[in-house]
Amino acid sequence: MSSNTTFIFFGSSQMSIYVLDELEKAGYMPKAVVTTPDKPVGRKQVLTPTPVKEWAQKRNINVYDPAALKISDPNGAATIERLKNDNADIFIVASYGKIIPKEVFDIPPYKTLNVHPSLLPKYRGASPLQSAILDDEKNTGVTIIRIDEQMDHGPIVAQESIHINEWPVYEKFEEMMAHSGGHLLVDILPDWISGKIDERPQDETKATYCKKFTKEDGLIDLNDEPYLNFRKIQAFHMWPQAYFFIDHNSKQTRIKITDAEFKSGQLVINKVVPEGSKEIKYEDFRRGYDKR
Repeated sequence: MSSNTTFIFFGSSQMSIYVLDELEKAGYMPKAVVTTPDKPVGRKQVLTPTPVKEWAQKRNINVYDPAALKISDPNGAATIERLKNDNADIFIVASYGKIIPKEVFDIPPYKTLNVHPSLLPKYRGASPLQSAILDDEKNTGVTIIRIDEQMDHGPIVAQESIHINEWPVYEKFEEMMAHSGGHLLVDILPDWISGKIDERPQDETKATYCKKFTKEDGLIDLNDEPYLNFRKIQAFHMWPQAYFFIDHNSKQTRIKITDAEFKSGQLVINKVVPEGSKEIKYEDFRRGYDKR
């Protein structure tokens, strides 16, 4: 991609930032970004912008944050018109979190590319990284596809395989995979723009899908298989966090696990956050609990 090529970036999460950082490092800056609206965060429900919006504002880049990219939605329709008027050469998507309709992804002449953290067609959907950890799928990778009308279904533009030796916590895994995806994107963009890449369809017979997780998915039984519990702790480290319950004062108290290891076939819990308390060492928690 030459310095004259313009692009608009669609993203919302911290993963998006890692991809943007790779683009910026290579000298590519978006003409504008499209992200999701500010959301209430924390106990006080403070209205908070997405990491992508904050990233763009620090660099004086235009931000579009409609609730939906739909003609039927006034803000969505206005955003679509802006996207047309921006005359960008290509759109780039990484962890946007919203459906991008055909009337949007077909706007630029070089279409819309998406950075996905799995070896598509495996792990289509909202949780490829968590699902890989839970499934102990250590032979993974990143894929760049051209977006079409189905979820994570478009033709493959580029792929890179990555092998994981030991599972890090989700945040570290996300950072590593997103940087790899951003680096791959930077490598292939010039050839994509110049028409040197032949895309290939995904093999539908190998497609798998991953679900959107809920808070309830974080519940673990400490009597379950130790390595499975370890993977749950790593996969759900950022959200919803792995937890178990204890009986305390005639009621169940939630205990979140914040740090753990898998050693010699055993789950070793290092730190926890008892409900209504601060993070403490697990051994201190057990000592205090056993005295009750």
